[in-house]
Amino acid sequence: MAGTLYVVATPIGNLEDISLRALRVLREAGLIACEDTRQTRKLLEHYGIQKQTVSYHEHNETLRAAELIERLEAGASIALVSDAGTPLISDPGYRLVTRAVEKGIRVEPLPGPSALLAALSGSGLPSDEFHFCGFLPARAAQRRKVLQRLKDEPATLVFYEAPHRILEMLSDIEEMLGDRSIVLARELTKLHEEFHRGTAAELRRSRLPLKGEFTVVVGKARQGDVVDDTPIAEAVEKFIRSGMTRMDAMKAVARERGLSKRDVYREVEIAGE
Repeated sequence: MAGTLYVVATPIGNLEDISLRALRVLREAGLIACEDTRQTRKLLEHYGIQKQTVSYHEHNETLRAAELIERLEAGASIALVSDAGTPLISDPGYRLVTRAVEKGIRVEPLPGPSALLAALSGSGLPSDEFHFCGFLPARAAQRRKVLQRLKDEPATLVFYEAPHRILEMLSDIEEMLGDRSIVLARELTKLHEEFHRGTAAELRRSRLPLKGEFTVVVGKARQGDVVDDTPIAEAVEKFIRSGMTRMDAMKAVARERGLSKRDVYREVEIAGE
């Protein structure tokens, strides 16, 4: 009889946040598959759990998933954990869970800590409908393309971001999504947990501590915003007729529609050909 794959959420900072059920499963499982065995060892030692661990991360996921499936089919029970939070949420685990489901192996999730939900619940922004976007691309051009696709999403947006890219991200959010309410949640559940609130422009001007992981919550587009279907070139010309310079007109259209100035310039040039 096949064993069970337990998907176990672990603390994102404060070790007291682990559930009694998670501790029981970690003690009883035949093997614990960890994103980083050294990180998981800290948690296990804190609670006096002595258990065999094996690494399971993005660089060995394909090979290790096959090995773990063999052990599960042989009857072993395996607990899958990430370094922090809920496995598969911007963390490894998808291949293993998918293969287990395909093989008819029982998959049992143990809910618990998640930076995504902690940030959303403490943000003060609408949580009735939200879109989790994970990490944005590191390259600026790709990052802006993703934000461009999200600008009409009728939901609160939630991202993860590294500290060395947070200012660049805020700049792109300001340019692509416009003037929205934003909450930066830093070091959630840890000693120096902080929530920073404001628009992208205000947060960029503030003295943000650029340390620790950030969860970024972006409010919905303002209610009552009307989508303007006027061709971009015509919208620019309308501003010019009102007395604006060509450059100021393009900036105004970019700001209104959540586009980059480069995209507006391109559309104007294409229309003029």
